[in-house]
Amino acid sequence: MAELTELEQYVIDRVKARRAELGISQKELSHLLNASEGWVGLVESTRTDDKYSLRRLNDLAKVLNCSPKDFLPENPL
Repeated sequence: MAELTELEQYVIDRVKARRAELGISQKELSHLLNASEGWVGLVESTRTDDKYSLRRLNDLAKVLNCSPKDFLPENPL
């Protein structure tokens, strides 16, 4: 398993924060993304190599009612 980059962890943290702000569980978000039931949990776990792709960030922005930019840092990390 590869270690997450600072950028990858930032994105995961931002998605997780937005999900929590809206009161959406990992399971529910996985369902909204038409992903396997535990997929969001795998991405948020530090034990797997699962990450959000650009396509998934766009999908996340749609279901979490925000911009894909909201998941990215303003400045390079």
